[in-house]
Amino acid sequence: MHIKLNNKVVLVTGASRGIGREIAKQLGAAGAKVAVHYGRSSEEAVSLCKEIGRGAEAFRADLADAGEAHALFKNVVAEYGQIDILVNNAGIAVLSEVEGEYDEWLSDWNRTMDINTRASAILIRSAIPHFKQHGGGKIINIASRAAFRGDTEEYLAYAASKGAMVSLSRSVARAYGKENITSFVIAPGFVRTDMAQDAIDAYGEDYVVGGLALNKLTEPKDVAPMVVLLASGLADHATGTSIDINAASYVH
Repeated sequence: MHIKLNNKVVLVTGASRGIGREIAKQLGAAGAKVAVHYGRSSEEAVSLCKEIGRGAEAFRADLADAGEAHALFKNVVAEYGQIDILVNNAGIAVLSEVEGEYDEWLSDWNRTMDINTRASAILIRSAIPHFKQHGGGKIINIASRAAFRGDTEEYLAYAASKGAMVSLSRSVARAYGKENITSFVIAPGFVRTDMAQDAIDAYGEDYVVGGLALNKLTEPKDVAPMVVLLASGLADHATGTSIDINAASYVH
C-alpha cells in the first residue's frame, strides 16, 4: 500500500522535536504540505522544513497562551489557503509532587491543561467550521496510555489532560461525522523523546522497558506511520477510535 497525500495541508503541533518531528517528516514523505508548529525550538523547526521540502513552513505559537493558539490556525490558513488535517501532538508532562507547595502544584496543573487540553480544543474549534466549508477534514490527537490506565501521582495533571483529549476527540467524531469530519486518538506510552527523558532518568530505562510486552522502547518512527494512515482517509470508519501504540504496556 502506497499512501499519497499530495495537495493535502497538514498542521502538526509540537513538530520540531520528538514524535511530532517524525510525524511531520513522514507526512511530508507521503506528499503533504506540512505546517510545522513549534514553541521555542525555532532552529529545529526551520531545519525540519528544509528537510521535508514540499512547501513546509514553520509557525511559532506559545500554546499556553490561548490567543496564540487561536491565531495559529488562522496563520496557517493565511499561508496555505486551507488545512485538511490537524494533528494535535504538542504536549508537556511536568513532574509535580502532589504534596509539594500548593501554588507550584497549581501552576503546573494549569500549564499542563492549557497546553495539552485547552490548546487542542481551541484548534479543533477553529478546524470544525473550516472543515465544514471545505467538505471535511481529519483530526488526529496524540494522547497517552495514561488516559486509560492512569499514571503515577507526580503526573496526575498529565493523565487528566490526556483523558480529556480522548473524550473531546470521541465527541467530535460523533458530532461531525455526517459532515465528513473524522477524529482519532493515538495513545503512545513511553517513547524515546526529550519529553520522556525525565521519567527515564527518574526510574531508569530498564524499569521502563520492563513494563513493555516487547523488548525495546518505542521510538517516534513507531508512532508516525499510523498518523499517515489515518490522514490518508483509508481508515475513516475507525473515526472515534483510540489506537494504542505502547507495546501493550498497560495490559502487560
